[in-house]
Amino acid sequence: MQKLITVITTLFLTGCSLFGIRSADQPNYQVLNDYGHIQIRHYPALLIAQTEIIGDYKNSSNKGFKRLAGYIFGNNQKQQKLSMTAPVIQEQQAEKIAMTAPVLQQKSDEIWLMAFVLPQGYTLTTAPVPGDGKVSIKAIPEKKVAVIRYSGELSGQDIKLKSDELTTWLTNHDYKIISPSRSAAYDPPWTLPFLRHNEVHIDIE
Repeated sequence: MQKLITVITTLFLTGCSLFGIRSADQPNYQVLNDYGHIQIRHYPALLIAQTEIIGDYKNSSNKGFKRLAGYIFGNNQKQQKLSMTAPVIQEQQAEKIAMTAPVLQQKSDEIWLMAFVLPQGYTLTTAPVPGDGKVSIKAIPEKKVAVIRYSGELSGQDIKLKSDELTTWLTNHDYKIISPSRSAAYDPPWTLPFLRHNEVHIDIE
């Protein structure tokens, strides 16, 4: 029974059907240049709910999604439910370095940042305050973004391959990169791979 409830809840949150039909709201961006599977877009200022997770890509995806889903599903001071929007954004953060005695250093686990875009109309002062201290609300300024679109599996390896492909393309076309790459996922994991809408975003000057 609990498993059934989880599946139903996830379907509701993603606003998607088994066949990949998306109904969740998306940010109103403007396409500045269209090169086929690569676009240059202008995104307006956005408000996001974000959380940081330590672990590999798969585990951090699950933990981050549940934590953020809890926030928009009522785990906030107003106990208010918010509409789900797409995409779900995930970005690998710079790795922290843990000090060991006396002078040796070693890398910690991977650090991922996951974010949900909040529905239009909310501000930093009107967005419900998260009930989980690991969730924070952040304002993102307007920006120009290079986007590569692809379908198929969504995995850490695929994200890296598409990030490298987009980075190479931008370098070859004289665009100045000003951010790390990040994943933008529009569909739940059970959507048929060839129907999935996945993207990698990189901010440019």
